[in-house]
Amino acid sequence: MNRKLTALAFLAITLIGPAQAKMPTEVDGLIEVKSKKMDAAYLLPGADFRSYDKIMVDPSVVAFQKNWLRDQNGSLPIGASDRRITASDAQKILSTAQQNFDEVFADTLTKAGYTLVTTPGPGVLRLSPSVVNLYIVAPEPSGPTMGVTFTVQPSEGTLVLEARDSQTNTLLATVLDQRQTQNSGGAQISSQASNINDFRQIVHFWAAASAAGLESLKTASPIPADLQPGQKL
Repeated sequence: MNRKLTALAFLAITLIGPAQAKMPTEVDGLIEVKSKKMDAAYLLPGADFRSYDKIMVDPSVVAFQKNWLRDQNGSLPIGASDRRITASDAQKILSTAQQNFDEVFADTLTKAGYTLVTTPGPGVLRLSPSVVNLYIVAPEPSGPTMGVTFTVQPSEGTLVLEARDSQTNTLLATVLDQRQTQNSGGAQISSQASNINDFRQIVHFWAAASAAGLESLKTASPIPADLQPGQKL
């Protein structure tokens, strides 16, 4: 499913991480506000989230960090051609990431008490998630037969989540969060299974934070019409 990127999504793609650059105070008519769990959050002044008791989630869009494929293959030691990642391998990894994102995100929202629907309607908030700058450490091009790899670098990705009224398509909020897998500071085993598990844990955090954030927005609604950059709700 193709979706037009908002200005914030485009900015996230051009950055390695939001902490490395000052985020704008206004994007697509939304104003930056303080966020407890996400790196950046933007809200539409005057928006009211109290009526939304159902959620419609678009299929996620997942994209690797710029030059990820080139860098992965370029860092291989001599004689490790069997570990080279092809374009087909990369697409399979993205497909697996998307499937796991959609599964975990929906399951977490459901467990948080939200009813998930597939069509627009009254009281339906439409969420459009994207994961950009995805960096998978030591991927396995041929699955479990490739064994495991020791690595000291964590995997990472950046969530860009847009919230719209499902009937009018009005953009109400956008959040952005860059997150890494847990890293103890020493060498760790990286495998296909561990990469998937690490990614699912990150998605669970994002989904749980989104559910909690929506409840906070309901409490704060209606959002002030004179919302100021950096305001705490």
